[in-house]
Amino acid sequence: MFSSPFSFDGRIRRTEYGISLIIYVIVATFVNAIVESGEVPIIGLAYIPMLWFLWAQGAKRCHDVGNNGWWQIIPFYVFWVVLQGGQPGLNEYGQNPKG
Repeated sequence: MFSSPFSFDGRIRRTEYGISLIIYVIVATFVNAIVESGEVPIIGLAYIPMLWFLWAQGAKRCHDVGNNGWWQIIPFYVFWVVLQGGQPGLNEYGQNPKG
């Protein structure tokens, strides 16, 4: 789990994707609080790796259900991909993360 969270290659399970979303929300909450306080204006740059992490994990989850990473820009697709099981066995994006 979380062997390469910033990579766009491979597949991840629903559990790892769900945990990734929770981590993103927690970190974003703290960063938003710091940015809104105005004490450290440069902290806004923290959004760049946060979004990279979110997009990379989303792309890998899209790969697990057999789609390319661009599908995650579809509104509400994230809800479907959280609930949808992955493709069994090998697909064009790699081995099934379940084993």
